[in-house]
Amino acid sequence: MTSAERQIRNSLIYILPVAIGAAIPLITLPIFTRILTKQDYGVLALAQVYALFVTSLANFGLTAAYERNFFECREERRAAELLYSTLLFVLATITLGGIITFILRETLSRWVIGSAEYGNFLFWTYCSTSVMGLKVYFLTYFKNREQAKPFAWYTIDETLLGVLFSLILVVYGGVGVVGLVWGQLISSLLVFSALSVRFLRTMPPAFSACLLKESIALSYPLTPRIFLGVVGTQFDKYMIGLLATVGGVGVYSIGQKVANVIFTGMTAIQNVFAPQVYRRMFDLGDAGGESVGRYLTPFMYLSIALGIVIALFSEEIVWILTPPSFHDAVDIVTILSLLYGSYFFGKQPQLLYAKKTHITSLLTIVSIGLMIVISVPFIHQWGAMGAAWGMLLAGLISGTISLLVSQHYYEIRWEYRKACAIFIIFFGSALTIILMRHLEAAYGFRLLFKIISIAVYGYLGMKIHVLTAQNYRLVRKMISPARA
Repeated sequence: MTSAERQIRNSLIYILPVAIGAAIPLITLPIFTRILTKQDYGVLALAQVYALFVTSLANFGLTAAYERNFFECREERRAAELLYSTLLFVLATITLGGIITFILRETLSRWVIGSAEYGNFLFWTYCSTSVMGLKVYFLTYFKNREQAKPFAWYTIDETLLGVLFSLILVVYGGVGVVGLVWGQLISSLLVFSALSVRFLRTMPPAFSACLLKESIALSYPLTPRIFLGVVGTQFDKYMIGLLATVGGVGVYSIGQKVANVIFTGMTAIQNVFAPQVYRRMFDLGDAGGESVGRYLTPFMYLSIALGIVIALFSEEIVWILTPPSFHDAVDIVTILSLLYGSYFFGKQPQLLYAKKTHITSLLTIVSIGLMIVISVPFIHQWGAMGAAWGMLLAGLISGTISLLVSQHYYEIRWEYRKACAIFIIFFGSALTIILMRHLEAAYGFRLLFKIISIAVYGYLGMKIHVLTAQNYRLVRKMISPARA
């Protein structure tokens, strides 16, 4: 199998769990939103703000350090030492965070959600998020070894089991919103246990204090960045709850859930290109920038292709999936789609490769400052919708700054003309459809505009040689190997 065929095959395999992981929760959304209220979703979103914050700190930046150091520890024993040493350390810090959360659960709940009655709910949310975070190290091992199949199947299993247990608990058990958390916790524990057994059988435990120390030395400068990064990604929901209503947090959370399909899809595509980018960087050094730039253009096109579909058809998606009480999320989906699409450039490991992890923390401080300055008055004036616009504006400014700094330390020679064409169509069509909705243009005209925009984007794919007959044959060969 050629390199191109292997990468296309891996792309299809990585996209499979993303497609299922996005489709299943969205398919079940009409069920849950007719049982649970905007208030319930708001409480869940705020509890997740705390859980993501603490678990991210407990990971100490080691997810990024492990991914990078993996390529310097390819020998079997060193690979085992790196994996198990990292996991043991993170397990200890996460356990400590869980003990503190349980003891202070009512006080923390009062600070985060606004009421001490959600203390136990906050603790269970932390537990669920923690277990989900632990399995990332196993999945990173699969990704870096380009073992797409086990990566995909374990991810799919967790998604299906999580939805199954959540449906049983919420619909039939009648336990309320906590059923979503318990369902995810049970599925994550089962998958993490299965992964642990698999690795212990094939990779005997080995530990190295030296390797762990090296990883922490690389990762600890990322801790402020992680601290501020979680604040940045969750700040909008917290401020909506503080300045507006918990119900507003629920509507925003639903819009974010739909738009997050783009970010999740982009991450799946990143699982394919990230190992290749690292290899080009390590093998070619500074001279690899041109090779990396050419290599990434098709992945940029595919990432934004998903973004343009979600952004343009947000009203149809929200109308189908949710009752009228959640329909204010339509424009939120479109706006956040633009934000998540722009994150493609930030997914490149230039600063991590250059061992400039302290720079990422400084950039995150700048990003948080911009977000606070811009988003707070927007939220105060326009609530959840203001949060979406504020996050987009702050994200574009900070993303531009981050791109310029990253290019300084490792220059990726992007194909700028192609990149500009991709993003002009993406932003132009999405902003136009928002304007058409606010001008109350007839739905028929809006639908026609959406179809034309998709067609124009497809034509661009042919012009920049992403949508080609050769690629089509490769994809068909990967899908139907027997026919090939």
